[in-house]
Amino acid sequence: MLTGAECAPYVVEGRTPECAVFPGSREDIAAVLGVAADSGTPVMPWGGGTGMALGSPPAHPGLVLGLRRLGRLLEHEPGDLTATVEAGMTLGTFQAELSRRGQWLSLDPPQAARATLGGILASNASGPRRHLYGTARDLLIGITMVLADGAIVRGGGKVVKNVAGYDLPKLAVGSFGTLGVIVEATVKLRPRPDCDRLVVARFSTLAEAGQAARAVMASDLIPSALDVVDGEGLRALDGEGAPGGAALLVGVDGIAEQVEWQCEEVGRLLKDCGLASVRVLDGTERDEAWRAVGEMPQRAFTDATAGMKWGVLPTQVAELIARAGAVASQRGLRAAFVAHAGLGIISAVLDAAGADAEQVACTLGEWRALVNGSGGHALVEWAPLAVKERIAVWDTPGPDSRIMRQLKAELDPRGILNPGRFLGGI
Repeated sequence: MLTGAECAPYVVEGRTPECAVFPGSREDIAAVLGVAADSGTPVMPWGGGTGMALGSPPAHPGLVLGLRRLGRLLEHEPGDLTATVEAGMTLGTFQAELSRRGQWLSLDPPQAARATLGGILASNASGPRRHLYGTARDLLIGITMVLADGAIVRGGGKVVKNVAGYDLPKLAVGSFGTLGVIVEATVKLRPRPDCDRLVVARFSTLAEAGQAARAVMASDLIPSALDVVDGEGLRALDGEGAPGGAALLVGVDGIAEQVEWQCEEVGRLLKDCGLASVRVLDGTERDEAWRAVGEMPQRAFTDATAGMKWGVLPTQVAELIARAGAVASQRGLRAAFVAHAGLGIISAVLDAAGADAEQVACTLGEWRALVNGSGGHALVEWAPLAVKERIAVWDTPGPDSRIMRQLKAELDPRGILNPGRFLGGI
């Protein structure tokens, strides 16, 4: 157990927990939560710490419940393409274990070397390959959780005990640890593709890159990823960005002959969209490029202080990026964008060097109004506390928030799990 100054690595939004504990089994976690429930002590589950900037500031951090000791691969059935793993194992370690049998979990969220399976599920984190393979929710077969009162419950595949009436796996994914602590997960796997390529197509304008993305979506091609990066984002990736420029990143994997054909077809298709240059990356060069794309929000600017994630229609991506960039420019700020163009998911980063918290919050607010006005939603993914105190992290709660509150009241009646951090202050 850590206390006092030893808890410095677990400070969130300037708030230091009273202590940090690291149980070695789900039974130990159940015991900790039982004591916390009896005393009303808030509990903050902690995996790899990669997503702790996400969410509203904790009302009271209380106790950090670290899962780093739950890092075992419990079962791997290569013939069934399934595996059961403890929540504290990192995705990088898990993928390395699976690769020995020629398999993988088709998730590629940022910081895979540090992100744990439990944290990925709790935040529903994903990456570029979400375009073809979906999210954690699509890959989860079964789950084991410890509820706030210490009860160990299971749902989905390999069921021993269910929470009556609830689809536990679907509830757990994206709940940010507010309904229970994920301790084990059974997931669907895939054979590793024979061939994996990344086509990097550059354009003079963002509009051309957007047109190119739509052309790929309308074609017979089956890309595993389809990302648009604006000029500022390109600078962060390789230093070759130009004002007004942009790139389309097309991931293709599968059988070698099929992949080679698709790469050639991408090049031919994009010539009619104003293609300036094209490269096909493989191996380490490909992996580094995708890693840079995932980390772009954090590496775009030396003084980047705020990032948002938007959900819009795929057809709106290029236009909204252009309009949001203009909003930032009008305030004297720089912005960078990367989008999963086929899904309408945009990461927007603000360079707020020299700007005060009010100016940053106002810019984020204008971005949100722009996105909401287009029928989309906008989340403040990370920002300093001074900015979060001036703008809501989560978008306006919808009808689903009432259901979430009911679930929270039933599964965590004392409200000890990550209190105040989720949508609507749940």
